[in-house]
Amino acid sequence: MKKYIVAGLLVWLPLAITIWVLTWLLGVMDGVFAWVLSATQALMPTEAHANIERLRSVPGLGVLVMVGGLLLTGVFAANIFGQWWLRQGDQVLSRIPIVKSIYNSVKQVSDTLFSSNGNAFREAVLVQYPRHGSWTIAFVTGKPGGEVAAHLPGDHVSVYVPTTPNPTSGFFLMMARADVVPLNMTVDAALKYVISMGVVAPAGEAPPSLVAPARN
Repeated sequence: MKKYIVAGLLVWLPLAITIWVLTWLLGVMDGVFAWVLSATQALMPTEAHANIERLRSVPGLGVLVMVGGLLLTGVFAANIFGQWWLRQGDQVLSRIPIVKSIYNSVKQVSDTLFSSNGNAFREAVLVQYPRHGSWTIAFVTGKPGGEVAAHLPGDHVSVYVPTTPNPTSGFFLMMARADVVPLNMTVDAALKYVISMGVVAPAGEAPPSLVAPARN
């Protein structure tokens, strides 16, 4: 009986988690849409409130509006006119105390992670952590810079060591390039390997590594 229960769990658990994640995303989009409607309602005359309230009951409208808004924002940001306005907005937010610290930090991280020409999370490597002789998978995020790089002798790389089974939390390390072993697996395969706690073994090869092989 235990074997059959585990087999049934393996069938339904991935589907249940997928539905839960999608439901959460839909809830976030509907929540943002509801906030936009409330803000619009506050600016509109009382006669228009009834029409705005009807929009709340339309199923799926919030998701469509949010996806459409993201698409239009991307089109706006991709042209020269939109980029100029975005730069002006960045300058304004960068002058506001407290806000500028949060905004600039989040913007730098998002630009690094999602930029098409960045190197963040583009390569899986093998490092010794948390002690010598104990190995784990990490992801190259770049190279140390500024004052930090000046205090590090030799060539170093920045790596992110994810936790298992939740890779969204982890540890940031700066390691000598010679101590980092490149892997011939994609980032997706490495993440599956980490999330599954080593159960799902990676297969196939990835493009050539960005990190030079360690020297003996």
